[in-house]
Amino acid sequence: MSSLAKNIENLGAFCLNALEQTGRTFNMLLQVIWELLHPPYRFYPIVRQMYFIGARSLTLIIVSGITIGMVLGLQFYNILQRFGSVELLGAGVALGVIRELGPVMTALMVVGRAGSSITAELGIMRITEQVDALECMAISPDKFLIAPKVIAGLLSVPLLTMVFDFVALFGGYFVGVKMFGVAEGSYWNGMIDAVEWQDVRLGLEKSIVFGVLVTLICCSRGFYMHLTKAGSQGAEGVSSATTDAVVLSSIAVLFSDFLIGALA
Repeated sequence: MSSLAKNIENLGAFCLNALEQTGRTFNMLLQVIWELLHPPYRFYPIVRQMYFIGARSLTLIIVSGITIGMVLGLQFYNILQRFGSVELLGAGVALGVIRELGPVMTALMVVGRAGSSITAELGIMRITEQVDALECMAISPDKFLIAPKVIAGLLSVPLLTMVFDFVALFGGYFVGVKMFGVAEGSYWNGMIDAVEWQDVRLGLEKSIVFGVLVTLICCSRGFYMHLTKAGSQGAEGVSSATTDAVVLSSIAVLFSDFLIGALA
């Protein structure tokens, strides 16, 4: 009985902690929106964060996009060949990339490369009391530290998703047309006929939501690290908070992808 009570207690503590973290993240979003409504407006920090999140992730996005496109083209070709419908290869690759894989994989790549760095940066600033110093100087940490990162994520992830989609389509083209001899006109015409504006819009909407989610969760885990158990662990706590941010961001991306797709 005591073991059952202990398990229930642990489950309750986990649920309360999850709700508390969700509340902090939502509160951070409201604070960022509030700060953005009031001057002064500084654009250089946003550009700098866009360079960090977007431009420095470009090589990773291109490589992963080509690879994913080639894998998708290979798998679709093997499946469609069984039914004698290889002319639908372009349509399958395009719809799979634009609607699902492009936004999701781009967001996951950004989480691994930029999101982890954001959490570590804010976590170190928190444990070294740099955030407290900003507050003592009457500088809003939400406006100075968080808002540029969230806006940069909002702008950078959709742009990276477009790049991912573009190179992935050519990865599928290389496998289907150059390796397996699918007619080039069949590949491109099937893609053009199958993809509609609703598919493109869905992919962009997902990428916008993912960009905000990823940066917001990573910022929240680092910024509020002092309120969690990791806050008293120093460098080890920063490592733990960074790992949690990557895991939570990835789960949030996958879950929100399902929700958006179900509601679209």
